[in-house]
Amino acid sequence: MGKEYSIGVVPGDGIGPEIITQAEKVLTATEKAFGFRLNFTKYPLGGDHFLKTKQLLPEEILTELASQKAILLGAIGHPGVPPGILEREIVLSMRFRMDLYINLRPIKLYPGVETVLKGKGPDDIDLIIVRENTEGLYAGVGGCLNRNTDKEVAVQESINTYGAVHRCLQYAFELAGRRPRRKLTLVAKTNVLNYASDLWKRVFDALSLEYPEVETNYNHIDAANMWLVKNPENYSVIVTDNLFGDIISDLGAILAGGLGLAAGGNIHPGKTSMFEPIGGSAPKYTGLDVANPLAAILSAGLMLDDLGEKEAAKAVEQAVIKTISTMDGMSAGRMGAGTNAIGDRVRNFILDPELKKGG
Repeated sequence: MGKEYSIGVVPGDGIGPEIITQAEKVLTATEKAFGFRLNFTKYPLGGDHFLKTKQLLPEEILTELASQKAILLGAIGHPGVPPGILEREIVLSMRFRMDLYINLRPIKLYPGVETVLKGKGPDDIDLIIVRENTEGLYAGVGGCLNRNTDKEVAVQESINTYGAVHRCLQYAFELAGRRPRRKLTLVAKTNVLNYASDLWKRVFDALSLEYPEVETNYNHIDAANMWLVKNPENYSVIVTDNLFGDIISDLGAILAGGLGLAAGGNIHPGKTSMFEPIGGSAPKYTGLDVANPLAAILSAGLMLDDLGEKEAAKAVEQAVIKTISTMDGMSAGRMGAGTNAIGDRVRNFILDPELKKGG
C-alpha cells in the first residue's frame, strides 16, 4: 500500500449524500487500482444537523476539517432553513477561515455530451476559470440603515487587497503556463469599477512581464459573457474576482453540459483544500436516483490531482468519458441512467486494467 490520505467528507443536504456516495465509490476503486489509501471521516454539517442542534460550523469541527489532507463536499442548502444562512455560515466560512483563496472551475465539454451552443464541440469548449475566493463583495463588509422602511439604505462593499489579487493572478499565470494553449484572460470592469478593477489590471500587467510565455488578454465582464457564448474556443484560462467568477462559471457550466457535470475546487496550494460539485442541493430530487453524480466524481478527481495522485486523477476523468460513451447522449436535461448506475459504471471502468494502462 502506498501513501495514506485523511479525507474529510461533508455529504450535506438534498442530493448531496447521494452524489457523494458515488464519488466515494469511485475513490475506493482508485485505491485498489493505484495502491494508495484514503481514510474518510464524515461530518454531518448542513440543514438537518442545524435544525436538530442549532449548530452551523462548530469551532472543533472546523479545526478537524482543517487538519485533513483534503475535504469533499456534497451540497449545502435546505428548504427548512432561510436562504443564505447555511451557505454563508458553513461554505463561505470554510472558504474564508481556511483561506481557500482559489476557486477552480474546469469548463470542459466531453465527447457525447450535448452543448447548448450550435456548431460547437469538445475542441471548442475546454477552459478553466480561476476565481478569487476570499474577498470582493463576498467579504461581508457593509451594513443596512433603516431596514424595512422607505428610508432603507443598504451598503455592500467590495474588498480587494494587493496580496489577495497578486496570489490569485500568480496562480492563474502558472496554471496557464502549464496548459496546451498558454493563454490567460483577465475579466473585470475597468471602465466603471475604476478602483477595484484597476488594481486587478495593474497587477495583471505587471505579472505578465514575469510570464512572457503566457499570452494575455483582457475582457470586460459583460463582453466576456458574450464572447464566451460566441467563441468559447478563444479561452484557455480566465481569471477574475469573486462575484464575476461566481456568475461566469455557471454560464460556463451550462456550455459544458450543465451543473451535473460541473466540478469545482476551493484551493489553498500546499494546504487543505475542499472539492465540491458546483450545483445546489436540489431537494426536490432527493432520493429519486435522478441526480447526476458526475460533477461530484469529477470533483473527487480534482482532489486526487491536488493530492499528487496524477495517474488516478487522469483515470477518473477517462472513466467518466467512457461512462458517457455508454449512454444515449447526455445534456443538462438528460442523464441516460440513474445516479447509482452511473457511479457503478465509472467505478467499473476505474477497475478495468486497460484503463489503468491508458487503453
